[in-house]
Amino acid sequence: MLKRRLIARLDIKGPNLVKGIHLEGLRKLGLPEIFAERYYEQGVDELLYIDIVASLYGRNSLNDIVRKTANNIFIPITVGGGVRSVEDVHSLLRCGADKVAINTAAVARPQLIHEVSRRFGSQCMVLSVEAKRIALGQWEVYTDNGREKTGQNVLDWVQQGVELGAGEILLTSVDQEGTRRGFDVELTHAVSTLVSVPVIASGGAGTLDHLKQVVTRGLADAVAVADALHYEKLDLHEMKESLNPQPTLAASV
Repeated sequence: MLKRRLIARLDIKGPNLVKGIHLEGLRKLGLPEIFAERYYEQGVDELLYIDIVASLYGRNSLNDIVRKTANNIFIPITVGGGVRSVEDVHSLLRCGADKVAINTAAVARPQLIHEVSRRFGSQCMVLSVEAKRIALGQWEVYTDNGREKTGQNVLDWVQQGVELGAGEILLTSVDQEGTRRGFDVELTHAVSTLVSVPVIASGGAGTLDHLKQVVTRGLADAVAVADALHYEKLDLHEMKESLNPQPTLAASV
């Protein structure tokens, strides 16, 4: 079985690390690179930077933050928010990003997924999906950091995204995000069983059991955690253990 990854999610507004609930009510926490270095030293598997106002203002301002981080940290870095073109992707990769997550621009022009995948490889193209539950077993795609409805079905969209070349899905439950009430396990399971690429579950981590549930029942390949890390509600080492428990040896007879 492949190792399930623990990813530190850092939502950025301007120069600051921020955190909210349902992607709203943002609170400043400090400089993101300081938090990123702490998580790296503690053994997190990857970092995820999301510029949460980039799509709203039509730009991505993470180049400097990514460059500073990549100089001192040697684990995969994924960057998202305001990425609108192949040129934007190229710029972020030159700054030190390993993968780029795209949501709003991909919904507006799905062919962008194919263009990024063709030029940089599918492993670089992460389809970021913000999902809100609209009925039993149904979720709608949202864009602009959970602000805008699209009318598009999440399951249809992830399937199309993978067909176009997305090599990974970043799946954020807007309903659960920042609540500490647990992941939307049903959503994660529905997407994980539909697509053949890794799925990162994001939104709702509050206990170690939440992490266990989303990888065992939800079949997530990785978990992105923000609130529980930033406020030190959970221990990073214990989180990694809960995602990849060591098998217990049978007692000798």
